Amino acid sequence: MSTGSTAPKPGDPGVRTGRAAGPGRGGSRSGRPPRGGRLFRDGAPGGPVLRLFARWVRRPLLPAVRLWRRNIQLRIVAGTLLMSLGVVLLLGLVVIGQVRNGLLDAKERAAQSQAAGGFSAAQDRAATTPSAPGQQDGGRAGASVNWRSTLVEQLASGGQSAFNVVALSLDTGEAASRGARASGEVDPTTSIPAQLRHSVAQGTDTFQKFTRIHYTSGKASEAGLVIGKRLNDAEGTQYELYYLFPLTQEEDSLTLVKGTLATAGLFVVVLLGAIAWLMVRQVVTPVRMAAGIAERLSAGRLQERMKVTGEDDIARLGEAFNKMAQNLQLKIQQLEELSRMQRRFVSDVSHELRTPLTTVRMAADVIHEARVDFDPITARSAELLGDQLDRFESLLSDLLEISRFDAGAAALEAEPIDLRQVVRRVIGGAEPLAERKGTRIVVVGDKQPVVAEADARRVERVLRNLVVNAVEHGEGKDVVVKLAAAGGAVAVAVRDYGVGLKPGEATRVFNRFWRADPARARTTGGTGLGLSIAVEDARLHGGWLQAWGEPGGGSQFRLTLPRTADEPLRGSPIPLEPEDSRRNREQAAAGRAQDSARLTAVPAQPAGDRTQLPVPPRLPAPTRATVDPTALPGSGSRVVARAATDNDGGGAAGPATADAHGNAEREDGTRGR
Repeated sequence: MSTGSTAPKPGDPGVRTGRAAGPGRGGSRSGRPPRGGRLFRDGAPGGPVLRLFARWVRRPLLPAVRLWRRNIQLRIVAGTLLMSLGVVLLLGLVVIGQVRNGLLDAKERAAQSQAAGGFSAAQDRAATTPSAPGQQDGGRAGASVNWRSTLVEQLASGGQSAFNVVALSLDTGEAASRGARASGEVDPTTSIPAQLRHSVAQGTDTFQKFTRIHYTSGKASEAGLVIGKRLNDAEGTQYELYYLFPLTQEEDSLTLVKGTLATAGLFVVVLLGAIAWLMVRQVVTPVRMAAGIAERLSAGRLQERMKVTGEDDIARLGEAFNKMAQNLQLKIQQLEELSRMQRRFVSDVSHELRTPLTTVRMAADVIHEARVDFDPITARSAELLGDQLDRFESLLSDLLEISRFDAGAAALEAEPIDLRQVVRRVIGGAEPLAERKGTRIVVVGDKQPVVAEADARRVERVLRNLVVNAVEHGEGKDVVVKLAAAGGAVAVAVRDYGVGLKPGEATRVFNRFWRADPARARTTGGTGLGLSIAVEDARLHGGWLQAWGEPGGGSQFRLTLPRTADEPLRGSPIPLEPEDSRRNREQAAAGRAQDSARLTAVPAQPAGDRTQLPVPPRLPAPTRATVDPTALPGSGSRVVARAATDNDGGGAAGPATADAHGNAEREDGTRGR
């Protein structure tokens, strides 16, 4: 059958691609599934059954697989046992084959020598025995049979169960059965192979074959070697003479050799396995000890050391490990002492500065109240002195707070609070600054309660930092504060449309004393520690404080807190990247352009026909579906809930473009830190 190009191609007429032809889904008119195990593919009934069966079979094997992967000593010992077993089996097969060939060769040579002597004796006896003249055919046949019986008895008498003799006539009729003579109760019909009889009948040479010898007395058959030759009796009639040599002794010898080799091989395999286990144990035990000590060192128990005995490679490894652990302990102790001294220094200096600062504050207040009596230059100096003292006091407070976080002494006083009230207080405090900047603060999502267990003082401090920074860097544009709650999380996002953040700055904005633009002046007297303290407050609540920004497109800071204290966060109800970002606006514009091109496409008309074609009605712009703010991540709600209004220029977003709902977004908790 040719297999060249007779197969149909997908492009040929009458060949369908995709679904199979026919009324059934599988292409069969009778509704039966197609060939090739279609029932066990994806979506078919057999797939889950096979997976369940595979899981049921694999479950008991998992502990063994885990032990195999984790225990190098077991793998080495098992590998040694398998390789030793293979070597022993190979050697055993070679040795048994050599012994078997040697025994059979020796038996074959002895049997050939014995059979050759018997054939010669039978031929000599036939030549020296005179024939009886005048006998009829029946008498001649009876004399021949008697002569063969006597010959078989005489030839077998010297064997002493070492061999048996069988004499058969050449013909296969009834006369042949009467003429069959055998010694030792051998069954000549089943013991002499037909192929060997055919060879003896056709030639004059000696032929031999290995077979099984059967007996008429019920004795079990045994392997043997049969050697036969065609001869003439005293009457000149041809007959077949066979020597049957049992191989019982050779089989017993071979069985003894096999048993000896199996016992010795098993002993060798077990001994090699024990040796491998002992040798590997000497190497694996120090490694396991080092692994355990390394785990304890990583857990903080820096005083752990390995026990070193001897002077070999393992001992040198242990000494090097102990030196490494000792140096690591010294370095960590030095760093801890340095950090402790640094924290104590910051705390002590902050406390010590409070007394002179209080005195300077009192004097500055007196000077500030009397500035109306001073000349303009002195009055301005008094105002600057008061502003810088305010900033100095804020810096001291922030340093004290940072020192508490570093020392682990910060405590959380959580209670159920409504974040809307906290946001109102923060916005009320930032209104004077917003009025000076010409910025409007818009609150979105404050229609429903946003309740969480949190420390109101710390949350208010975080939001104050975010709102003040947004107003300061917003360049007079609106600042949007969005609140949302979803399942086990609440979030507050502060969005501004100012200078934004460059790539990579969202992860460094929470560093201490970091500034996006060192040349930019601090008009509000910030200390550079506000966002660092804010992120520590968020972590103390078990929440997230993350930042997003784009150059010229503003930035957004998002605070996510769990509803219940000590509850792990799985997502945030407000996306970190706002819906009116440059990328989202470009994607939305591209989608609308595609929809417009598809709706306004009209086929061209010939030159002679310029009839007016009906214009399809303009479809309204597709509105985006809003998402329930209570939808948690994983529920499939990924729709951005926002009105279809773009701000291409990246300017201020008014309240009409703000969204009252937030969509759930899954976060890993590390982005923006």
